[in-house]
Amino acid sequence: MSDLFDAAGMDMKPRPDWSAEAHMIAAEGGHVCGVDEVGRGPLAGPVVAAAVVLDPDDIPEGLNDSKKLSEKKRQALYGLIQEKALAVSIAEASVAEIDEINILQASMLAMRRAVEGLELKPSSALVDGNRDPGLEMPTRTLIKGDGRSLSIAAASIVAKVFRDDLMKKLDSEFPDYGWAQNAGYGVAKHLAALRLVGATPHHRRSFAPIRQVLSEE
Repeated sequence: MSDLFDAAGMDMKPRPDWSAEAHMIAAEGGHVCGVDEVGRGPLAGPVVAAAVVLDPDDIPEGLNDSKKLSEKKRQALYGLIQEKALAVSIAEASVAEIDEINILQASMLAMRRAVEGLELKPSSALVDGNRDPGLEMPTRTLIKGDGRSLSIAAASIVAKVFRDDLMKKLDSEFPDYGWAQNAGYGVAKHLAALRLVGATPHHRRSFAPIRQVLSEE
């Protein structure tokens, strides 16, 4: 039997825990924030980052990588995180910034803005991925951190729910592209609409599919 299941067949896949946070707090004292971003891949819309300082004595149950949760569960946890966390900050890097400095640097910029926007200043940070965004505090990067750290998991949920809601609002203004369902990713409906209708001000002109559409226009 796989070691991912116990004797009763129950799912035993690893879930986020507090161990990385405990290590940072032991080393640096104070509070630790989790940082994550969403929206590197889409053809449209900003990249969004969130920073969350959880209360270790009141952590919402069910935190996990946002991609592993249903939309309903993410929405419920988004409210709980806002209610229970010691501090939450959300920040964006715009489409214009993405086109100017590239999507990687824009993601790092959004993460720095999110941490800078926290009302409670942490002593250290845990960041999803393998790149340090250049925060002015001790920072540990964690590959697949949204599935390992509770704080990063919380940040991943906050960032995704915020960005998905933003793309739904933009969908009401530009309904041809299906952004309420695809969040700006380059799925078939989105690409077909680009060919038929063209690009909007919310499309990332530095991305190859958008450059192609603009060149054809």
